[in-house]
Amino acid sequence: MKSALAPVAGPAARVDLLIPAADLIDGGALLAAITADLAGSTDTRAGRAVAVRHMQLAKNRANEALEAAFLLHPLNARALISAQSHLTDVLVTTALLVARDHLHHTQSTTERLTVLAVGGFGRAEMAPHSDVDLLFLTPRKITPWAESVIESMLYMLWDMKLKVGHSSRTVADCIRLGRGDITIRTALLEHRFIAGDAALATELNERLWSDLFRNSGPEFIEAKLAERAERHKRQGGQRYVLEPNVKEAKGGLRDLQTLYWIGKYLLRVSSSAGLVAAGLLSREEYDQFERAENFLWAARCHLHYITHRAVDQLTFDAQVDVAARMGYHDSAGRRAVELFMQDYFRHATHVGELTRIFLTELEARHAKPEARILGLLNRRKVKPPYKLVQSRIDAIDPAEFLADPLNLLRAFEEALRSRHLLHPNIMRIIAANLHLIDDDLRDNPEAQRIFLDLMLKHGNPERALRRMNELGVLSAFIPEFENIVAMMQFNVYHHYTVDEHIIQTISVLAQIERGELVENLPLSSSILKAGVNRRVIYVALLLHDIGKGRPEDHSIIGAQMARRIAPRLGLDQEETETVEWLVRYHLLMSDMAQKRDIGDPRTVRDFAKAVKTRKRLDLLTVLTVCDIRGVGPTTWNNWKAMLLRQLYSLTAEALEGGLETINRVKREDEAKAALRERLHDWPAADVNTETARHYTPYWQGLSTDTQEIFARLLRGLGNDEIRIDLHPEPARDATRACFALGDHPGIFSRLAGALALVGANVVDARTYTSKDGYATPVFWIQDADGKPYDVERLPRLRGMIEKTLRGEVIPREALAGRDRVKKREREFRFPTHITFDNEGSEIYTIIEVDTRDRPGLLYDLTRTLAANNIYIASAVIATYGAQVVDAFYVKDMFGLKLHTKSKQEALDRKLRQAITEGVERAQNVP
Repeated sequence: MKSALAPVAGPAARVDLLIPAADLIDGGALLAAITADLAGSTDTRAGRAVAVRHMQLAKNRANEALEAAFLLHPLNARALISAQSHLTDVLVTTALLVARDHLHHTQSTTERLTVLAVGGFGRAEMAPHSDVDLLFLTPRKITPWAESVIESMLYMLWDMKLKVGHSSRTVADCIRLGRGDITIRTALLEHRFIAGDAALATELNERLWSDLFRNSGPEFIEAKLAERAERHKRQGGQRYVLEPNVKEAKGGLRDLQTLYWIGKYLLRVSSSAGLVAAGLLSREEYDQFERAENFLWAARCHLHYITHRAVDQLTFDAQVDVAARMGYHDSAGRRAVELFMQDYFRHATHVGELTRIFLTELEARHAKPEARILGLLNRRKVKPPYKLVQSRIDAIDPAEFLADPLNLLRAFEEALRSRHLLHPNIMRIIAANLHLIDDDLRDNPEAQRIFLDLMLKHGNPERALRRMNELGVLSAFIPEFENIVAMMQFNVYHHYTVDEHIIQTISVLAQIERGELVENLPLSSSILKAGVNRRVIYVALLLHDIGKGRPEDHSIIGAQMARRIAPRLGLDQEETETVEWLVRYHLLMSDMAQKRDIGDPRTVRDFAKAVKTRKRLDLLTVLTVCDIRGVGPTTWNNWKAMLLRQLYSLTAEALEGGLETINRVKREDEAKAALRERLHDWPAADVNTETARHYTPYWQGLSTDTQEIFARLLRGLGNDEIRIDLHPEPARDATRACFALGDHPGIFSRLAGALALVGANVVDARTYTSKDGYATPVFWIQDADGKPYDVERLPRLRGMIEKTLRGEVIPREALAGRDRVKKREREFRFPTHITFDNEGSEIYTIIEVDTRDRPGLLYDLTRTLAANNIYIASAVIATYGAQVVDAFYVKDMFGLKLHTKSKQEALDRKLRQAITEGVERAQNVP
């Protein structure tokens, strides 16, 4: 009945372990120690406890040694996962021997039981907290003896806190179930004999290949690729997600494993290295496979050690710890975590390239003829030196192709022109010969024409740019681009790496040009329809973030780089100067719209002076819209659209009519006339009272709609009365909250606190005091998802505001348990910057506070200003993920700007103190 225990039969036996096997765990000595303690014992439960005590001790000692060794060699992941698998092999084997030979010993010669590893354990690849997937194999229906052995084994493994997945089957069961379930079939594909009856394991192996795997390759490929597509969809659909899953994400470990599964199923390769001998990957490509696999495994194993469990998602807080453990350090103005994630995304990109090469090679061998001609409609024939292979563009003669280095660019032009994809063969040729793209080629007018045409001529520039970027052509042609390839920005705001963000912005521009976003982006669509210099706008978008990753301001350094690059791309002097200006000031319009009060004439006047011409205004508007939309799928909203349209309209009017048209008296007269029309049914005396009670800033800062609301709220308002109007404005993605009440110090701060208490995010706010002593604050608020605050929640909001204003609720106390910083966002660094600007407004000082966002921040800042006798006229809030810029338009208690340096420095200290204390409170909230 008993059979000798074979050595580990999988890859673990052929890979150097992180700690030599004999030093890691001595299976013979472990079994001997257990056997000695079991001598004479007949109690099964007690026997299991004895075995678990010995095995747990050995396991803990081995795991501690492995973790310590991995800290010393943090990139040696292959040796760790093999050692982890070997350790598990010994524990499983020992559990079987104890159960079979001691706890449930039998004299029968017909009882047979085999233990096999399946899944990742079957590949002998185990992270520190990976599942242990076991297959218990019996020749016939499971017997009571086998059931007892398996049960005792499982109890011992579970008591050691191993996460065991298991199944008990016969060989016939495996074949039958594998036919109907692709997941079971994949697990069986990776089976590996551990212990027990070796002959039974051999029988299973032979039957699987003869009865299950044989002649079912296309079906398996189709199922695994469909599974892969669904997995990618669940994980966000693309490689550059902020918090990728190392195992399941696009470009992750599962993609590499899929290649191995398919290669093994079709060609019976025994390891991933066998893909080279099978001709599916070149040696160089396999080396890339190994580097990517080792990096991803290293990240995954460090994640397991950090979290003490099987976690595979690189959350923001975990990214920092993994980067530190893997030996990354801050360098040249960039954080260690950003350098680590840049390497991660580069490896993920390489995995994508390998997958494409592998699958095309498979298609050439196994795809049905009709599958190769799908999608040929609307495509064109290719021209020499190209040919079509599997409906993809390849070089007829590689030597002839490489004889003219321009072909390294022409290949992408031909792909766009003919609407065919590039074949991996020609991609390999291009990637291996990037040295041919030298200064002579970069200065070649034909090369410049080809490159510009890729963006301007074919209608889908992102396709060519993305493939050029993945193959290294973009960085070879524009060497300055190399630094930003796969560069991530460690914050919640930017959804993509810098290079992918740039390509996304160009994609948005192409969509606008194709007329696909007329409804969503009417202003940009009309500007492009009227006509702009397309060479300038495309090159400006391509270069707008090229200065990132350096200690200097990326807009300034990027403009300097653009001045050198634009002529190399074929732009003339005037075009180059415009591109340089656009790169230098690509954040100007966004900052003016989101961080300043557009209702203040000085804002528009200063912006118009900076822009100077309508041509530049048009170009900057389109660039700004594409830039914001290219940040991420949820970044653009109606609020930002409204702000940009408003700033564009006012600036265009100023540029056409002269800056002198922007003045307070003109705006005030126009606003009063518009309100009189709205109040046509009021008695003249009431209308006159309303138009006479407000100061000039009120008339220039609010729309007629809002002024009408205030007129009705103020009419007949009692001295102790509070009136509130809450109205969702979907066109702005916000809810407008208007308040009318008697003026007294600190109103703005109390309202900000009440709004924070009900989970409302303030995106804009104004407050005015009338000549007859009433306050008219107005806030625009959103919910946590950036949408108008829900109408159904408005009664609760109204109740909280009334309680706060009556003093029944003290915001600071009530916020104590709610003002928290999310754990995953605590590693973000947002140094606080506070500036005092006395030039940006004619009558106010603008205090700009740039810091980490949290629910109670606005309340803390406004309370501090109120406590220091600072009058807040308006607040403009711009949020960038976990970062926020709050701009306050203020006066001192005498109605003057804050000119004195000492007053500014004292207020700066108090604001910083409020921020620091607030952050400390928030960090301590569980």
